[in-house]
Amino acid sequence: MLRVFLDANVLFSAAWREGAGLLKLWETPGIRLLTSGYAAEEARRNLDSAARRARLEKLLEDVEIVPESPGTSLPPEARLPAGDEPILKAAIAARATHLVTGDLRDFGRLLDREVGGVRIQTPGVFLRTR
Repeated sequence: MLRVFLDANVLFSAAWREGAGLLKLWETPGIRLLTSGYAAEEARRNLDSAARRARLEKLLEDVEIVPESPGTSLPPEARLPAGDEPILKAAIAARATHLVTGDLRDFGRLLDREVGGVRIQTPGVFLRTR
């Protein structure tokens, strides 16, 4: 079974509108969805309405919240801005097979690469290759 870590921007986008295409992640057989409290809180903080926050909470019912892992170290080629390091560290520590992110600015150079045993992909690429 694939262990798929969802970045905050994926959670945010899935909750943003009812029927979002990203909901396919929750419907894909053979995967276990993971995220961290840090990512969930970032998504929560950026949603601007009670209805969107309620959709997020409903989605999180089917997502395993894994612990933060500040002690995990990243290889030098995987240096990220301080706000993104906790995402990749938690994914590595949780032994995720994939990190799904829409953050092209900060994760772009790592897309379709494996870092610490975690393949980093956009939601579209992940869903097309399943």
